Amino acid sequence: RETVSETMNRQVLLFISLLSLGVSYTIPEEMSKGSLVGNIAQDLGLETKRLTSGKARIYTRDSDEYIELNRERGVLLVKERIDREALCRQTTPCALHFQIILENPMEFYSVTVQITDINDNAPTFEEGEIKFKISESAITGAKFVLERAVDLDVGMNDLQRYELKPTDNFALKLHNNADGNKNVEMVLQKPLDREKQEQISLVLTAVDGGEPQMSGTMLIIITVLDVNDNAPVFTQQTYKATVTENSPKGTVVATVTASDADQGSNGKITYSITNTLDDVRKMFKINRENGEVTLIGNVDFEESRNFQINVRASDDGGLTDSCKLIVDVQDVNDNNPEINIMSKSTVISEDAKLSTVVTMINIEDKDTGENGKVLCFISENVPFILKTSTNNFYSLVTDSDLDRERASEYNITVTCSDEGVPSLSSSVTLTLQISDVNDNAPVFERSSYEAYIVENNTPGLSIFTVKARDADWNQNARVSYILEDSSVNGVPVSSYVSVSADSGVIHAVRSFDYEQIKDFQFRVKAQDGGSPPLSSNVSVKIMIQDQNDNPPQVLYPVQTGGSLVAEMVPRSADVGYLVTKVVAVDVDSGQNAWLSYKLQKATDRALFEVGLQNGEIRTIRQVTDKDAVKQRLTVIVEDNGQPSRSATVIVNVAVADSFPEVLSEFTDFTHDKEYNDNLTFYLVLALAVVSFLFITCLVVIISVKIYRWRQSRVLYHSNLPVIPYYPPRYSDTLGTGTLQHVYNYEVCRTTDSRKSDCKFGRAGNYRHQRQQPEF
Repeated sequence: RETVSETMNRQVLLFISLLSLGVSYTIPEEMSKGSLVGNIAQDLGLETKRLTSGKARIYTRDSDEYIELNRERGVLLVKERIDREALCRQTTPCALHFQIILENPMEFYSVTVQITDINDNAPTFEEGEIKFKISESAITGAKFVLERAVDLDVGMNDLQRYELKPTDNFALKLHNNADGNKNVEMVLQKPLDREKQEQISLVLTAVDGGEPQMSGTMLIIITVLDVNDNAPVFTQQTYKATVTENSPKGTVVATVTASDADQGSNGKITYSITNTLDDVRKMFKINRENGEVTLIGNVDFEESRNFQINVRASDDGGLTDSCKLIVDVQDVNDNNPEINIMSKSTVISEDAKLSTVVTMINIEDKDTGENGKVLCFISENVPFILKTSTNNFYSLVTDSDLDRERASEYNITVTCSDEGVPSLSSSVTLTLQISDVNDNAPVFERSSYEAYIVENNTPGLSIFTVKARDADWNQNARVSYILEDSSVNGVPVSSYVSVSADSGVIHAVRSFDYEQIKDFQFRVKAQDGGSPPLSSNVSVKIMIQDQNDNPPQVLYPVQTGGSLVAEMVPRSADVGYLVTKVVAVDVDSGQNAWLSYKLQKATDRALFEVGLQNGEIRTIRQVTDKDAVKQRLTVIVEDNGQPSRSATVIVNVAVADSFPEVLSEFTDFTHDKEYNDNLTFYLVLALAVVSFLFITCLVVIISVKIYRWRQSRVLYHSNLPVIPYYPPRYSDTLGTGTLQHVYNYEVCRTTDSRKSDCKFGRAGNYRHQRQQPEF
């Protein structure tokens, strides 16, 4: 047993292996749990924090773990009590092999812990008593093979010597075999005399070399027989045979043969197997009569590659001989390669560099020769390859660039096949997730956008939505929308529209007026949530649609409250006579600016009509003397919008051939006006104006009247068509089909509208010149 001094010292030996990049320790068996094996961090030249950060752990192919790693202290400790005999039996040296695995980056180191023997087992015999029958005629020097003792310890702690007492008739002799074992033989030194001593008792003691020494005994009882002087003899001292593993039970392995020169019962031979404390007698049996050795167990090459069977031949007189039968086991390919994952990653970034280690694999095949040679390969069309670092160790590494948007997950099948016939293989599937990096900018669904909004909209109205998609994942694919800084007509675009950062919905900030702005452009940026963020932008054009929000505006005749103006129609006017033209504009566009003219009220509806499209007021019958001098027409001007808007204009018409007639008839005309001014004021003003004009301009007016009357008669009798003239200044410069807001024209009219002409001039104040009565 281990002394206190030995426990304190432990005799821990450290060997640094320069070839395998590992360490080796030597410890005695039976150390208590928690005992120190060695300072692995110091011996490997590692810091203890590297063991902690690298998640250092022990990897071993054995199911039982006897050694544990303390990361914080960086030492190896005994995890479970180690019994060298149970672990290795007679195998020397006895050692534990395992690897220390570290991650980030992945590393591994080989560690060997050699277990030394202590003297904790005494030599033992399988049987505590053995009996011999020896003829008294046995000659001096006759040998009797004794059962060997077995000591589970090794080295100096193993069996060292035998003692036989008493030594009156027999001496002990040890015979060395070629395999290193010793046969124990009892040699007759003095002839036996049955008449003096019929039965002899001897004690065989087996002593080991440990400190303290331990021993075991066996009692030998010898019965002295009479006259059997020939012992059996085997034809060979060593027999050899082969058996294929997995052979069925009952297979005959070999036959041993011995002969005895005696006759009768003294020459009858009995065969037996003398192996002790091993598995031979569980695997083989021998026919006691004919020496035929038969298989009774399952032979596995991976457990035992050969067997040594010790066979004894005994006659009835107690004489024996022994031989060895060596049975070699032939391997067959009955083991699939074993794939052991030493360490692996389940997630790898798509920007990982080439040759990044993903998984470390250990391959083991228990077969030998070609049956144990293993080649591994992985599935095709994956950006990974297998690299072999040392024998039976593989690393799965990246072989090309990864792209999560092309493949976010890989199922990699690793297949390993041996070279046996038939070949056996194993496979394992590794699932590897590809983590995302921000390598894709958002992309809009369209290269540019156009949207429409009707003017007079409510502020905050949603116009439309821009949409961008990002091929990345999670936060890297979260798109935010930003309105880029720009200006429209010198005003920041943010005062026109806004964009929702999350949804991309564009809202109107203000109410738009088509008459002020018809369209505008801006840019929207889509930015992802990566670090650093990526972005793209798109052009957006907003077009304002017109709404019928402006009524028509009457340009002519001008409605004024300061004087009474009337169009003159001669009583000789024919059907279709052009009295005047109502001129109106609408600042809206399209059909909202299409104007139509209707006669709403008239003094005599049978006398006048209004052109629906052009606003021309013409006679629809011949003017007669019965028609009233003063005619009042109310014309309504409507646009084509929905709903439509309108404006009204009052047109005063005087049916007369001469100015005095008009003057006398229109004295009370002002009573029909819609103005509510003081009647007396207008009468006095009218009388004053008429008197002044009559006194100062009578001659001039009469002269001009006579001159123009003559000219008009000439044109009237010529029957020339009347062609309306529209001023070029009233073309629609805004594309709306309506007149401009700023206008300037001159109108010169005679009593016969067919002889009128219009003259349009520069922009400025409006002048209306016409020979017509004014009151």
